[in-house]
Amino acid sequence: MPEWLEAGLWGLLAGSALLIGAVAGYFAWVPRRIIASVMAFGAGVLLSAVSFELIAEAHAQGGLVPVAIGAGVGALAYTGANVLLARRGARQRKRSGDEQPSEQEQPGSGTAIAVGALLDGVPESVVIGASLLTGGPVSLVTVIAVFLSNVPEGLSSAAGMRQAGRSRRYVFLLWAAIALVSGVASLTGYALLGGAPPELLAGITALAAGAILAMITDTMVPEAFEDAHLLVGLITVLGFLVAFALSHA
Repeated sequence: MPEWLEAGLWGLLAGSALLIGAVAGYFAWVPRRIIASVMAFGAGVLLSAVSFELIAEAHAQGGLVPVAIGAGVGALAYTGANVLLARRGARQRKRSGDEQPSEQEQPGSGTAIAVGALLDGVPESVVIGASLLTGGPVSLVTVIAVFLSNVPEGLSSAAGMRQAGRSRRYVFLLWAAIALVSGVASLTGYALLGGAPPELLAGITALAAGAILAMITDTMVPEAFEDAHLLVGLITVLGFLVAFALSHA
């Protein structure tokens, strides 16, 4: 199988977890405490993947300077885009309760939520494709970490969309489209970064890591803390340790 196709398929696999979570969140009335706990676990998994797979790999490739610049730019870019989307109704896009505005309450919020969901998923997919550029197989730990974290993201967001009165068609078409875009983003990451010098590749990897870290603290942690605050730290550490064990297996 050509590596570019493999990159796209791995990204699609990781992105499909969003659709799986959305189906569960829309049809199953999962208690908010369970959703929050799963979100905390997913946050821990992603934190571990960012630390030991992305930042560590970027540092080994290019050193501290590209990592620091890339992570800072990634966090700044994500935060700036997120601020703009928040003003248009996407601030609570990962919340499972009634925090999300309906289209009647804030016209255009549905589009903003869709763009925000896309913003959350693209950095993760790009690094999956880029992981193939080291000459070895895809980073399975990164794929597993993204998959495990995407399930609660789709679960929580779809539950909130249902509460806001958004249609089944809207919810499932949105997450199916984002799963497809995840595959394309992974393929694009592989195609555009092929032949890039190690320092540039390190900077791009760190950029994605910075964006993911900003996303975790801005959208995943608040949902986790809202209803599982007494256990959120313990559950997050458990997710972190699971991903750490996978990366050192």
